[in-house]
Amino acid sequence: MNSMSQQPVAQVVDTDSLRTYVQRVYAWMVGGLLTTALTAFLVSGSDVIIAAIFSTPLYWVVLLSPLAMVWFLAARIDSLKPSTAAAMFIAYSMTNGIAFSILFLIYDLGSIFQVFGIAAGMYAVAAVYGYTTKRDLTSMGSFLIMGVFGLIIAMVVNMFLGSGVMDFAISIIGVIIFTGLTAYDMQKIKGQAVVMYAGDALAAKRSILGALSLYLNFINLFLFLLRLLGNRR
Repeated sequence: MNSMSQQPVAQVVDTDSLRTYVQRVYAWMVGGLLTTALTAFLVSGSDVIIAAIFSTPLYWVVLLSPLAMVWFLAARIDSLKPSTAAAMFIAYSMTNGIAFSILFLIYDLGSIFQVFGIAAGMYAVAAVYGYTTKRDLTSMGSFLIMGVFGLIIAMVVNMFLGSGVMDFAISIIGVIIFTGLTAYDMQKIKGQAVVMYAGDALAAKRSILGALSLYLNFINLFLFLLRLLGNRR
């Protein structure tokens, strides 16, 4: 980032530009979440599609391709056309929806909506805190990012141990980490609003990248809460 991004946001970005940028980010994030939810719901209603995906090697394609898309978007965002970045984000959201369709077969529909509401409430509080706080959350964010790697390792280990206690602890820690990361990423996105002065193309692409980080935080928060609070069929 350039030297402008190191200064307080209020000194370099007017209120309208900041609001417009944040609205763009949230529009993409909400659009991605709706795409994922609708895709998951529609796919879960087709026994043929479910069997074709989860009973064949296609499952690994659905499982791993979102990881490749996230990596590609994060690494190449500045070299992509805005339309290409947008198409990839939509494709990523749809692919996640296909993968998450299995949740509608595992958990009660009412339970899914209830947990979604809880996740949305927690997410909103964390996002508002990240947007309004004067405290620098950089050090907290770095700690939480390291926590994500620790969380992944713990989940892999527990795949072999099958410990219910460890699974419960992982879910609690996951909720804490992704709630904190929501506040951190919101503050970081606010600080990146200076791209509004670098042209519409760059602002559009960076808003998609910001939406991706917020989308990932919400999805992970929701999934860990579902593990804790969801009622299985």
